Amino acid sequence: MPVLTSTEPLSPDRLIERPSPSASRAPGAGDYSATAAPSRHPAPDPVQPSYDPVPLCVDLDGTLVKSDTLHDSLLLLLRTNPWNFLLSLWLLLRNRAHGKQFIARVRPLDVRNLPWNQAVVRFLRAQRGQNRCIVLATGADHRLAQSVAAHLGCFDQVLASTAGINLVGRAKLAALKAQFPSFDYIGNSRADLPLLASARNAILANPSPTLQRAIHRRRIAVSTTLPDRAPRSASLARALRLHQWVKNLLLFGPLLLAHHLSAHRAAPGLLAFLAFGCAASACYVFNDLLDLENDRRHSRKRLRPFASGDLGLPQGLALILLLLLLAATPCLFLPAEFGLWLAAYVAITALYSLRLKRIAIADVIVLSALYTLRLFAGGAATATAISLWLSSFAIFFFASLALFKRLNELEILRQQGGTEIPGRGYRVADSDLIRSLGSAAAYASLAIFALYAAHPDVIQLYPHPERLWLVLAPLAFWLLRMGMLASRGQLHEDPVLFALRDRTSLALAALILALAWSATR
Repeated sequence: MPVLTSTEPLSPDRLIERPSPSASRAPGAGDYSATAAPSRHPAPDPVQPSYDPVPLCVDLDGTLVKSDTLHDSLLLLLRTNPWNFLLSLWLLLRNRAHGKQFIARVRPLDVRNLPWNQAVVRFLRAQRGQNRCIVLATGADHRLAQSVAAHLGCFDQVLASTAGINLVGRAKLAALKAQFPSFDYIGNSRADLPLLASARNAILANPSPTLQRAIHRRRIAVSTTLPDRAPRSASLARALRLHQWVKNLLLFGPLLLAHHLSAHRAAPGLLAFLAFGCAASACYVFNDLLDLENDRRHSRKRLRPFASGDLGLPQGLALILLLLLLAATPCLFLPAEFGLWLAAYVAITALYSLRLKRIAIADVIVLSALYTLRLFAGGAATATAISLWLSSFAIFFFASLALFKRLNELEILRQQGGTEIPGRGYRVADSDLIRSLGSAAAYASLAIFALYAAHPDVIQLYPHPERLWLVLAPLAFWLLRMGMLASRGQLHEDPVLFALRDRTSLALAALILALAWSATR
């Protein structure tokens, strides 16, 4: 028989303040975890205002928290310890409760940054203000459940899964009935249907259309709905990061620089653009799934669809499979070499998300290589040769932008009083080194461009190569300006996307194109 225990309060920055605890409830039978939640207040006075004697029971996954903590834990294991990830899957298939216990033990979640359903939080705060008994009843492992209860500080009791039982569905219903003659319940999934049907008041949190149809079929009366989720269509569109597709315009670079731009050659370039766009979106979704914990610590990235809990792992996996299928379709109509470059892009990006992004400097090299890879893929799609000049220039040019991006993040972190970028391997103390490396890469790209403008072969494409020297001035100004803005922490986003919204950058780009065009006349 489980035993109720009392503990000292934890986490002074809890989300819900508890004015006073309710009377302790005697535990019931069943092999589940039942503990009293911590309290930071003394016992109430003998005379208390009237309150609802029926306890309010709330689920955790998808209800109090918008995400599924089991999915979050699995993704965290995949990123940090792939072997334990595979072992966890095996244990979950054999015995779900044992699998949850293993995951909670080897890689506990940081509950402070979970995406709370604020509508549920406000509702619990109001009920706690009326001195009502509140119970956290969840299928999550008892270690995780107790961490959540300690952080929030608003629960009188915690019922959760142990190695003996997976406390979901009818098992949870039996545990609640063993403790309480009547209860109110807040849930969000089909597994909660037995509890919602048995509750005095059925309360839904972010119900899916499937659950709502099941509720209607069973004629379950719903007293309250607590929504806190962005529209699904808007979240899906944000997860694709369609604005990042602009980087794939580099696929047309070889065609444009070789002066072979025509409708006949542009058609395969458009197919390549669509293929790379879908592949890139799939990689962004994969990256966001793996980086949930770090994104939730970030002031801006915590609002991304997966980090905020607006989308979950099932939607993410479905998106990845669909996007990869869409990316593979245009390859049927393009040269096989392009398909190899696209496969290399997906593989390198996956490695980047799994490991390389957390290795300082290595991440910058990979990013610059991925930009340059787009040029080779575009050349393969349009049957355009890539010169050594172009590839050499691209490597240093994009390395400088990647370094300036990291420098910008470090400067923002310095202004916020931080010391290290979560999950990136960079510290504020590295700012001077990153600034020097970024400037050196920028100067190297300018030197390569100058050598190209002075090379005898350039006259084959530019009858007036001396005019190319004029390009150096606006190009150098733009690169050094980007470095200066990064040193001030004023880029605020990816340098390429920043340039597309920056009037000065757009004016300089127009000037560079005009000067390059004049060299051809």
